[in-house]
Amino acid sequence: LLDVRTEVEFRECHCVHAKNTPLDRLDPAEEVLKIHGNKSDPIYLICKSGSRSKSAHSKFTKAGFDNIINVEGGTDAWIQLNLPVNRGQKVRIPLNSQARVVIGFFVLLGSLLTYAGYPSFVYLTMFFGAGLIFSGLTNFCGLALILARMPWNKVDGEAATTCSR
Repeated sequence: LLDVRTEVEFRECHCVHAKNTPLDRLDPAEEVLKIHGNKSDPIYLICKSGSRSKSAHSKFTKAGFDNIINVEGGTDAWIQLNLPVNRGQKVRIPLNSQARVVIGFFVLLGSLLTYAGYPSFVYLTMFFGAGLIFSGLTNFCGLALILARMPWNKVDGEAATTCSR
């Protein structure tokens, strides 16, 4: 079971026995060697809701691995089924919320500056609006990938404390 969320998200709560490799650092061939050593054994991919694991599934498929299973509904569904999880340090602001805050900030900033007499800042608002449409249609959020690399979304290498649900 390979969890492709950020280290911080994984640290907060993850399925028992899951291993973590964030999507932005995922190398399918390396993972297969690390997990099994051969490409015939199945690898189950999971994230929070199933979106990032679907992207990871595509990476594995493009790399020639075919025994890859996307866990539908992700960790959220896992928890709803009362399956065992390890819980650790709580995430202050989840990644999807961080993305919404950044988008909201720049849309508001672009709108205020346009209203204040700087009409070219309307393009800032348009850029983030187009990004939201693209993200909704493709289920890909480049801003979330950028935010995932920020220092506050990294783990210092210390082990998370765990407790079962």
